[in-house]
Amino acid sequence: MTNLIEYEDANEEVRAVYDDIRATRQTEYINNFWKALANHPPTLRRTWENLKEIMAGPGEIDPLTRELIYIAVSVTNGCDYCIASHSAAARNKGMTEQMFGELMAITGAANMTNRFANGYKIPVDEIFKQ
Repeated sequence: MTNLIEYEDANEEVRAVYDDIRATRQTEYINNFWKALANHPPTLRRTWENLKEIMAGPGEIDPLTRELIYIAVSVTNGCDYCIASHSAAARNKGMTEQMFGELMAITGAANMTNRFANGYKIPVDEIFKQ
């Protein structure tokens, strides 16, 4: 199991990232994902900056939809940690159990039809090409 770096055991570079996570998320909690990445501070910093920009930065996709997309990809990739953490974030942004059920149905259907399309090597219709 990976060593989880707590705030009080972290160096200055890690503490700076933890402080930014806390400020951005308006919480004192640092989850285990970030504590694990803190074993390599450049990866922690780079990953946090990327995720912060994508998940909390400006854009046309609303925060709940961003979380729903993250959950769907995490389900497809089989990442239990990401499913749990982003499901909690989505619930905090308004996701209901009905929405989660619909998301799972869409994710399952997309995975099934993607595999059919790839397996049959179905050519893309001209009308779909842009």
